[in-house]
Amino acid sequence: APCPQWPYCRKRCSYCNFNTYVVPAVDEAAVRACLVREAQTLLRLSQVHSVTSVFFGGGTPSLASPSTVAAVLEAVAGAAHLPAGAEVTLEANPSSTSTSRLAGFRTAGVNRLSIGVQVRGALPAAAPTAPRDPVVTALPPQSLDDAELRMLGREHTAAEARKAVEAARGLFPGRTSIDLLFGLPGQSQDAWVQRLEAALGLCDDHISLYQLTLERGTALAAQVRGGALPAPPQDLLAAMYQTARTVLVAAGFRHYEVSNFARKDALSTHNLSYWRADQYIGVGPGAHGRFVPRGEGGCSREARVQTLEPVTWMREVQSQGHSTRTRAVLSLLEQLEELLTLGLRTDEGITHERWGHFSPQLSLQAVFGALGEAGALQQQGWLVLDSRGLRCTWAGLAVLDSLLPDLLCQLQRA
Repeated sequence: APCPQWPYCRKRCSYCNFNTYVVPAVDEAAVRACLVREAQTLLRLSQVHSVTSVFFGGGTPSLASPSTVAAVLEAVAGAAHLPAGAEVTLEANPSSTSTSRLAGFRTAGVNRLSIGVQVRGALPAAAPTAPRDPVVTALPPQSLDDAELRMLGREHTAAEARKAVEAARGLFPGRTSIDLLFGLPGQSQDAWVQRLEAALGLCDDHISLYQLTLERGTALAAQVRGGALPAPPQDLLAAMYQTARTVLVAAGFRHYEVSNFARKDALSTHNLSYWRADQYIGVGPGAHGRFVPRGEGGCSREARVQTLEPVTWMREVQSQGHSTRTRAVLSLLEQLEELLTLGLRTDEGITHERWGHFSPQLSLQAVFGALGEAGALQQQGWLVLDSRGLRCTWAGLAVLDSLLPDLLCQLQRA
């Protein structure tokens, strides 16, 4: 699952702390050439035979031209098998998504669309540093309200957001998702319910749900810290999340991951590759990857991060074919910790087969079946361990962050 990153934006949103850059001009031909070369290099290094999905993230990759997307996809197909039905997703901003431009991306090979920059959800405390959830997304709830858009520093209006989603659904029917962001400063439960209802009237078959996190160093966090905006209380945040779960499931959505809902089997293949601990390759400034570098004789899974700063990244790609800034071999324990923290985010949980792929000598039952923290969590109704594997109950999925420390302790002892 290659993940090409376009790091540039027209404007930095007030809540964003991602590796994004606002610059006067971008040499797109140079960036395109480097994305192509790094994708080729890392795919050959991994020696993967087939690619299940490609996700263009950012930044705002819709600011790139469709020809850049096409060139990267051609490079991926040249270095590994890219099946005709592979999921190819693109993040976009409503202000840079005219119908003709979206049609150009579809011609280039995109078959799922993401409108609206995603924000970081509340990952479990022990989860690895990873790219943002790659589900194709469109329209945060603030896109339905101009006042909230202004507070968040977005450059598009509510009308533009609606128009963009409608255009996307026309070009990518069943393949467009919307982001719902809750917990904005001053947002009430009633306002949140109104956002949900409006979103259900506009959405396709996939919704991502995130609680706004006030990241240190962002303008929005400074406003809340300085008292200019109110921070929502924790009990209100919990109530908003539970309300959304109930409303979405009643509307026919499956709550298949902590932050994601789908109906008509519109689950995101790319997202699932992260949560199932499959291999993925990060391409572009600041991109993350998890793969075995078999092309250089490696036999262990590595965590890799590409150089953050775009100019430095391009210089290193041009000189050595890729720009991996850090790489670390993951121990068996680290791999199982990632599998546990990410796999339990899904309603399917961790199957015995998937666990056995990483740990053939120590089964799920051997680690979590004995009396201990996992047993207590099962008795309390938060967790299930059966013939299918280990997973959270409906109630447990909502409090996963509080369950993980005990489970990680039990894993480490085993």
